[in-house]
Amino acid sequence: MRDILAREFRPKRIIDNPSEEELRGWALERGGKLTEFGNLSVVTSVRNRIAKFTEVLTGEINLDYLKNKEMIMLDRVMCHTTGFKKNCRVYVTAEYPRIPLMWGNTLFPPEGGKPDYITITVAEWPEKKTLVFPESGVTLILGSDYKGENKKAMLRQLMYSAKKEGNLGLHAASKMLRVYRNGKLGDFGFLLFGLSGTGKTALSCHSHWLRHPERVVIRQDDVVILRSDGSAIGTEESFYLKTEGLEPAAQPLLYAAAISPRAILENVWVEETGKVDFFNTALTSNGRGMVKRGDIAFTDSEIDLEHVDFMIFINRRNDILPPVVRLGREWGAAAFMLGESVETSAGDPTQAGKSLRVVGTNPFIVGEEAEEGNIFLRLLKANPHIRCFIVNTGKVGGEAGQKITVKDTVKIMEMIARDKIMWRKDEFWGYEVPAEVPEVDLGRFALKNYYPEEQIQERSEILKQERLEWLSKFKGLDPDIVNALKP
Repeated sequence: MRDILAREFRPKRIIDNPSEEELRGWALERGGKLTEFGNLSVVTSVRNRIAKFTEVLTGEINLDYLKNKEMIMLDRVMCHTTGFKKNCRVYVTAEYPRIPLMWGNTLFPPEGGKPDYITITVAEWPEKKTLVFPESGVTLILGSDYKGENKKAMLRQLMYSAKKEGNLGLHAASKMLRVYRNGKLGDFGFLLFGLSGTGKTALSCHSHWLRHPERVVIRQDDVVILRSDGSAIGTEESFYLKTEGLEPAAQPLLYAAAISPRAILENVWVEETGKVDFFNTALTSNGRGMVKRGDIAFTDSEIDLEHVDFMIFINRRNDILPPVVRLGREWGAAAFMLGESVETSAGDPTQAGKSLRVVGTNPFIVGEEAEEGNIFLRLLKANPHIRCFIVNTGKVGGEAGQKITVKDTVKIMEMIARDKIMWRKDEFWGYEVPAEVPEVDLGRFALKNYYPEEQIQERSEILKQERLEWLSKFKGLDPDIVNALKP
């Protein structure tokens, strides 16, 4: 594919690395507007990723169309740890300056050198399609002006490269909690897995109401690289947060970042007067804010986690799953393979709210998914101190049941770090469920309050069978992962 680019990629003109001020000015000229907060707001034609139109290819493409087009070229660096830095380059048709503007703010300044990854975006193309060439690090995005498509194009390539290098790219946020555990102040690294729009950013960007000398340090909200030594390499310099219902009382850190003059709002309702309404979803329920890490409280200059101690799989069920369960090593790998969640407007708006399973909660895997699960289990075995948990951010007892609030979940995470949760074995599932969580009333989530005993058993049997059937699809998957569900 690189050979084809060298021969056939001949745009009429390439605008080489314009400044952020130039891109911002052009974006304003092409429909962007300034909000009451002084930040830029843009509206796109495509308002979610075109995942179902993504293809992984090894063949050739025709680039003749671009010979009469002006294109903006922008270079950036992904990751800032020596040995992991990747030079990234985008080419975007010049009618869409907001795309390189937002993408450029996502990563780090260029350092020179040839690009490791190249994305070519032709947003005006009449057909929606994303073509991925993993062996050459090239992605072609057609028919989408959604910034998230460009963001994921580079991250997808990075995760594929990481796997070839013996590491594992994870669709996970990262943070560190500094708390007292058994009388000693310590730093504990968390990875949080979850599909876009399921609470991953809300939980990773929460202060847990800790007070000095305890604190949180927020690192990443999207993709990290898990190394064999148990550390996690960060990738980006900004967060791409969902803005629906954003308000200072519920999410003060994210709200403050979203109204920063450096933020860029995408598909958020803005009145002609510039007034921002995060509750108006007339454009889409997938409104976004590109915010700089430095505008979020409790971040620092680092994006890596020196050590991962806890992995949280965010599940959003509304039936029999408790607010939290603690997993053994093999069950942790099973949770990774199950990737249970619900569809959101960030993925497929027409299916929003429906239950689904995505391996690793990562829709950007290139290659065999069973291989990802086997690598994940190998990394857990190499780092036996890492503990895995499933956290339910939905409800217990059905749609009319008890909501598990953000307050519940962040307190559970805090008590995981403090080692203050009392656990008991669930013989049916083979994992541990909480008997007591300080400052969380578990009585609200007792299944007997919502279902008769026979219905609890029936629902459990059905769910286990669904999970086993899902895991049986993956040829070559370590049998210990499947057997974890057969205590």
